[in-house]
Amino acid sequence: MNGGDGGGGGGGGEVSGVGPPPSPLDWKFSQVFGERAAGEEVQEVDIISAIEFDKTGDHLATGDRGGRVVLFERTDTKDHGVNRRDMERMDYPISRHPEFRYKTEFQSHEPEFDYLKSLEIEEKINKIRWCQTANSALFLLSTNDKTIKFWKVQEKKVKKIADMNADSSKSPGSVPSSGFPTSSKPYLVNGGYPDKLPNSMNDESFPPGGITSLRLPVVVTSQETSLVARCRRVYAHAHDYHINSISNNSDGETFISADDLRINLWNLEISNQSFNIVDVKPQNMEDLTEVITSAEFHPSHCNTLAYSSSKGSIRLIDLRQSALCDSHAKLFEEQEAPGSRSFFTEIIASISDIKFAKDGRHILSRDYMSLKLWDINMDSGPVATFQVHEYLRPKLCDLYENDSIFDKFECCLSGDGQRVATGSYSNLFRVFGCAPGSTEATTLEASKNPMRRQVQTPTRPSRSSLSSITRVVRRGSESPGVDSNGNTFDFTTKLLHLAWHPSENSIACAAANSLYMYYA
Repeated sequence: MNGGDGGGGGGGGEVSGVGPPPSPLDWKFSQVFGERAAGEEVQEVDIISAIEFDKTGDHLATGDRGGRVVLFERTDTKDHGVNRRDMERMDYPISRHPEFRYKTEFQSHEPEFDYLKSLEIEEKINKIRWCQTANSALFLLSTNDKTIKFWKVQEKKVKKIADMNADSSKSPGSVPSSGFPTSSKPYLVNGGYPDKLPNSMNDESFPPGGITSLRLPVVVTSQETSLVARCRRVYAHAHDYHINSISNNSDGETFISADDLRINLWNLEISNQSFNIVDVKPQNMEDLTEVITSAEFHPSHCNTLAYSSSKGSIRLIDLRQSALCDSHAKLFEEQEAPGSRSFFTEIIASISDIKFAKDGRHILSRDYMSLKLWDINMDSGPVATFQVHEYLRPKLCDLYENDSIFDKFECCLSGDGQRVATGSYSNLFRVFGCAPGSTEATTLEASKNPMRRQVQTPTRPSRSSLSSITRVVRRGSESPGVDSNGNTFDFTTKLLHLAWHPSENSIACAAANSLYMYYA
């Protein structure tokens, strides 16, 4: 083992090769939002298509295929109004797991039609990214296939109309202080009645003897508050192909958006122009061999970003080198073993998602069959490989026939960089330990009993030494052709989207229209 680089390196800088690896986590169910009743049919528009924690972990956003963004806020840190140190003095149990509650929702995108190309643009939210907060307002970016929007969500005090010319002591029919008459009679323009009896107006709305002075209605701000979501900017008409990624820069001012062939750099303040920084479109489209599948900025270096391709490679680029970054600073790809090539090799090699570790030294990538952890200082190959569902390899033909082989699974890393997670079929997701020496390979189900699918047989990583680098391949305990509980595999229920809390061992994942949360 070569210290931190050998058996996985860990995604965090704190992980070292000294000492035993952390013991496997015991995952427990925390919450579910939008739980489906048995036999209840899921509406297509309600299926969750994006999940994202903010940097503090106090807010969680989800997007769905109906173009809505739903926000949740953490409640367990606010319940007692005392800080952690005071809790410790009081011997208060502080080992509570994160609990969230529904905060608000808004319609981010609507279905559109591109008349020039005769294409329908669906409202489905592809990605959500949180931006820096300011003045207690929340800011986030959301995108569908073509248009990115910048949203501001803020609590505003409710304004009411008061101080009307009205006698509130009157019986029903009088005008309340809100200014809206409660009379059941139908009103015409300017408050006239269809029976044209002026006396009835005097009886109900005006005090005896008439009004001595006219008071104009006044708008007053009440103590009540309501959350208001407002679209601050729309970044449109910059992508010919479907947007697959957006990513904020650490400078807090810029972000990137990526489609199949181009990556654009935007300033948050400027919505009518962007800079094209990567363009892989060939002169002749018949020469096209690979497309961009995912892109993300480095978490702390504002000049560095990585993007993945459908050929299974990751390119690291430096914005300081040139305006158009078609040449990469580093290329990460794994050479295929001789004689292993098949019809499906290129399809399953396509990377569906990449994530930088919090320390910025490691990149996690997800292809169809596996997770790979890369060290950006070592481009000879991944430092660890985790097989997600190797028992599906004999079924690749079936998966190709029903298009499941093109499913795009996301991946995530824990805040300390010691574990990685990704989804699979039958609403299962896998958690792997990537610290040196770790054999953690847990299978969980998105349900109220996450450990229901667990198999008690211990998992052992198989190691193969390639050149001087030790690589780890971890498969977990699985049987060919069936899931880990011996059941027939269900390709219709897939867990594509999940996110790891930035500072605690808590995972949020989407199973159709339900948001499940777990803690350890």
